[in-house]
This record gives sequence, structure tokens and C-alpha cells, in this order.
Amino acid sequence: MSQESSGKRLLPENAYRTLKPGEEYEPIVPANSPMAEVTPWSIIFGLGMVVLFSAACVYVALRAGSGIEAAIPIAVAAIFFGKMKKVRSTMLENVIVQSIGQASGVVAAGAAFTIPALYINQVSPEWWQIFLACFLGGSLGIVLIIPLRKYFVKERHGELPFPEATATTEILVSGESSGKGAGKILLASFGLGAAYDFLVEAVHLWNPAMTTRTLFRGAGEWLYNFRIELKMHGIAMLFGLGYIIGLKYAAIIMAGSVLAYMVMVPLTYLFLEPLGTMEFLGKTMEVSAMSASDIFAIFIRPIGIGAIATAGVLGLIRMGKIILGSLSLGFKGLMKKGGVEQNEPRTQQDMKPALVLMIQGGVTLLLGALFFIVCVQNGYTVGQAGAYAGVGMVIAFLLCFLFTPVAAEAIAIVGTNPVSGMTLVTVVLASLVMAGIGLFGAAGTFVVLIVGCAVCTALSTSGALISDFKIGYWTGATPKAQQRWKFLGVAVASLVVAFVIPLMDQSYHFLVENDAGILVSNQNVLPAPQANMIAEVVKGLMSGGQQPYLLYGLGALIAILVTMAGVPTLAFALGMYLPIQINMTVLLGGFAAWLVARSGKTPKESKARANQGTLIASGMMAGAAIFGIITAMLRLDWIGYPIRFLAVGADMTVKDVGGGLTQLKSTPAPWYEGFTGQFISLVMFLGLIAATYFLARWGARMESDEEDKQS
Repeated sequence: MSQESSGKRLLPENAYRTLKPGEEYEPIVPANSPMAEVTPWSIIFGLGMVVLFSAACVYVALRAGSGIEAAIPIAVAAIFFGKMKKVRSTMLENVIVQSIGQASGVVAAGAAFTIPALYINQVSPEWWQIFLACFLGGSLGIVLIIPLRKYFVKERHGELPFPEATATTEILVSGESSGKGAGKILLASFGLGAAYDFLVEAVHLWNPAMTTRTLFRGAGEWLYNFRIELKMHGIAMLFGLGYIIGLKYAAIIMAGSVLAYMVMVPLTYLFLEPLGTMEFLGKTMEVSAMSASDIFAIFIRPIGIGAIATAGVLGLIRMGKIILGSLSLGFKGLMKKGGVEQNEPRTQQDMKPALVLMIQGGVTLLLGALFFIVCVQNGYTVGQAGAYAGVGMVIAFLLCFLFTPVAAEAIAIVGTNPVSGMTLVTVVLASLVMAGIGLFGAAGTFVVLIVGCAVCTALSTSGALISDFKIGYWTGATPKAQQRWKFLGVAVASLVVAFVIPLMDQSYHFLVENDAGILVSNQNVLPAPQANMIAEVVKGLMSGGQQPYLLYGLGALIAILVTMAGVPTLAFALGMYLPIQINMTVLLGGFAAWLVARSGKTPKESKARANQGTLIASGMMAGAAIFGIITAMLRLDWIGYPIRFLAVGADMTVKDVGGGLTQLKSTPAPWYEGFTGQFISLVMFLGLIAATYFLARWGARMESDEEDKQS
């Protein structure tokens, strides 16, 4: 599938190098080619990919703090299903499918980083507000990067490596003569992930929550006396995430968990337990009665939040040269005048600059209208609401305008978008400004977080779109077509996100009551690390309430030390924040990928098996996520809680809580919670590892057969 694995050059010789004086790059499909590009099939299939991967990406981001890399599996799916048509899809149709479908991951990232923070701060947005925040932010990302397309893609050809665009382009080009095997692997892994997680989370055939306290009994109980406990949540979605991350980063994430759970939690218990009762942030607690999870949530998780926030800021500092060098590009694009040149070839045509500027202004005004409505609904006068909306609108546009070229250049150079750091800076600045002009409470929190959502989505979209432009430049797509249809992809992705996030809150809740009856973040099901971090920052800046600033500072110090040691800081910080049961499964997924990549008898066979990793993991995560959303729907009251008729390992009943409201009550069976349920889970998880090995072996064999046919 890759250029290296095939041993053939998939693109023209000058595709990856700087051009000589007077030399022009000729795309694979010439500008005068009549090849089909925007067709009903490419639009409909592209939108289908948006629906599928938007739902999957936001689900995975909420549950594990990471996302699915959608570009490659969408490209493979376009090629695979395009060959099943009576008239086979063209390369340019597949480019449009990928370009539209790519909107899924970027909108999901923008929403998952910020929207849950509204629920965590007990501000429940309407679905249309979520939709508008994501759609308007994504639209700003599109129109702000369009004027810079030629600079990044054409003028700097050969200077910028575009790692993600390169990988996707090679798949699209090689798909002209192969790709059937890759499509089969994608479908098979989708089915595996869907079936496994549905049986676990809907049918409850076995207990995915494995612990050393239960599986190792005596030794596990003895270790727990010191609040030392290893946990693992054995589901396919988390396993697939580890598989695609790889062993190196999975191990770094787990190292953060080991520090938090195996060192900090026991030490905290050791030093605080003799105090008996203690006061912390205005709350009284009995330390000896606290579980390891309680200690982590109260004392250690804030350290992780401080580390995540500092990792984002350090990421911006490391990209200082990129930031300084690219800020002027926004002004360059804004000042660009004129229309489409008459002699411009098809492969260099953009939307008209006048239309781009008009959309920039219209989208910004619509954001202001959204802020105005929210302020009026929260009791502010029309004059106050107008002032607050105007300030919020200006902040959103300026920060999108300044950060968009930064995101694009970062993607073009290293393939990584520092969106978390820039979003953090956005919410801090917006909080300070809004608080400074007197906007507090629910309205202030809403405006600040919607500004953050718009900026985050804009940056994610601009980074992805610049990759799409490079793919189109190499293959010969029409930029104007990519730009126009990207709006539709963003709109559909925003609708999906506006459905999934409220659904997850209704089914599992971002805030749940702990044993003391206090509302806390739902770390077991919806940890949403970036959103929790942002929620804490906004709460501290907007309300002035008690915050564990000392613990935040300790996390910042750890992040700085980790950076000095040369360790990827954000990965380590996420490990400190996320529950260990998530990170343990991710680690095993990375370890399985490492084993599979070394299982072949020859280097060529090992490499072919390793090449299946992205497809296996993406398909598995997508299948698990889609059926995870179906499971969440089965838990809704307005359809009668049908999950209670499926559950085997739990007795699910409907409880009347008064006021015409009901609640789903789940009582696990003794065997399910005990050794039997967890041991079955361990055996099934080992079976999942074995299944991925056989998928990789099957995929490698098909890849080898396809290469033999081409040679």
C-alpha cells in the first residue's frame, strides 16, 4: 500500500522535491482532462463517510481523549466501493470523497475538546447551538485558509513534507491498480470491533472492567491496602486506539498512569491517612475511607490537568518560529484582491476572493448573533447582550485569523496540529476579556466555550484542508470543488456531533454523583480529558471559586521536567489524567501491534503485516464506536430503555424518580462482577488479540498477491 512497500514511485519524480527554475509540476490528471470529479456518487458516498466517521471520532474522543485518523480509511473505502460500481470511480472522484469525508474528524475534534465542558460546568446547550458553533467555526477555517492555498501548496512545493497528505495520496494513486484487499480488511475489522463491544457493553456477556484486586484475589487485596490497584477496561475501541498509536506512545501514556496511580496515589494515602478527617477545597473528607479512585479524582487528576495545560503551552512555544513566520500570512490572505484569473488552469482555480471575504464576514456576524441570543436568554438587556456579543464575535474571528496559518504550517511540516494549546490560549483570553467586561455565570461560560469551540474547529478544519489541497495538487483535483463541497461536509459533521454529544450525556452523563452525593466528572465512561481541563480553567477564571492551584502548578512542573527529559509531554500528561483502565488497554493494543509487526518469517512479510495496522485499528475503532452509539441509544428513556432486555450479566430495571421522570437502574450479577466475569473477559480479550493477528496475516497475503499481479 505504501510507496516503500511496493517499491514503485507512485507520483511523478518532481512531486517531492523543489522545482528547478522554469520547471512546473504536472499533476497525474492534467488540467484539460475530462475525468469525472464531482458526481452524485462522490458526494453521496463522501457524506456517508462523514456520518460514519463523525460519530466514531467524537465517541472515541469522549471516551479516550483521542481520535480516529479518518483520511486513510476513507480513501481506502472510496477505492474499494468505487470498484464495485458498474462504472468504476475515478481517482478524482475518490479525492472528492476523501476531501468531504475528512470533515468528520476535524469537526469531531473541535466539539469533543470544548462542548462537554459546557455540561461539566452545568450549562446544557441546545442541539442547534452545538451545530452552529461547529459549523460556523469550521466554515471560518475553510475561508481563512483558501487565500493561502497557493502559498503552502504551490509556492512552497518541495519545501514542506506534508506527511499525512503524502500517505493518503499514495493510497489514492496506488488504488488505481489495487486496494481490494485493504477494503476487505477495513470491513472485517469494522465487524470485529462492532461485535466485540456490542456484546460487552450492550449484552453484558462478560465484565470488561478487570482489576488485580479481583483476578489475583489475596495478593490483589493486600496491595489494595496500600491503595495499589491495576485496572483494565477490555473493549475493542480502546484496543484499536492503542494499535494505531503504536507501542512507543502507548508506553509513554502508560508511564504517566504508572506515576499517577502506582506512585502518587499510594504516597498520598500514606501521608494523609494518619490525619483521619481533613478539609480540602471547602469539603470535609475521611481519608481512610477513600478508595484509590477517590484519591486519584480529588488529588491526582488536577495534577494531570496542570500537566495537560502546560503541555499545550509548551507545544506552542516549541512552534514559535512557525507561529511568528506564519502570522503575516493571515494578513496576506485577507488583503488579497481580485477574482479568478481567466487563464487560470482548472487545477489552480479557487473560490472568488470577494465571495470568500463575504463568507468570512457573514459567519462572524452569525457567531455574534448566537452570542446575543444566549445573553438575552440569561437575563441581560439588549444593550448588554449586544456589547458582549460584539466582543465575543471579534475575539473569535481574530483568534481564528491569527491561528489558522499556524495550524496549516504545523500540519504541512510535522503532520501534527497544536490545536489543544491554541484552544487553551483561546479560552483563557476569552475568559479574561469576558470577565473583565462583566459577563459571568452561565452566559459567560457559554460564550467563552463557544468561542473556544469555533476556534478549535476552525484550526482543525484549516489544518485538514491544507492537506486536502496538497492531495488535490498532486493528483490534479479542482481546488474550487474541494472548497465548495467541504462546507457541506462540515455541515453534516456538525449535525452528527450535535446529535451524538447530547446523546452521550443523556445515556451516561458527563457529571455523575459519587458516593458522597457530590457531582463529579464521569471518569469511567466519559473522561473527555481536554474538555475537563478546559472546564476547570473556565470555571476558575469565570467564577473565582476555590481551585487546586498548587496541584495545577505541580502538574506544570512535571510537564516541564518531562519535556526536559525529551519525552513527548502531551502523551505523558494524558496518561496522568486518564483512568489507568483506559491506558492499560491502550498499552496492550500498542504491544499487539508491535508483536504483529515482528511475526513474519521474512522482513517483507513482517512489513506487509505492519502495513495493515492503520486499517485494522481504524476499522475496529469505527465499528466499536458506531455500535457504542447504538448502545447509548438503547439506554434512552423515550424509547423505553430496550437495553434491559438484552443484558445478560446485569439486572436492569426502570426506577421512578418522581415528577414523571424515570431512571435506568443496573444491578450487576455476582458472577459478572466477581472472578468469573473478569476471567471470561481476560480470555475474550486474548481472543481479540489473536483475531487481529489473523487479520494482519490475511491482509498481508492479499497485499502480496496484488503486488505480484502488478509486477
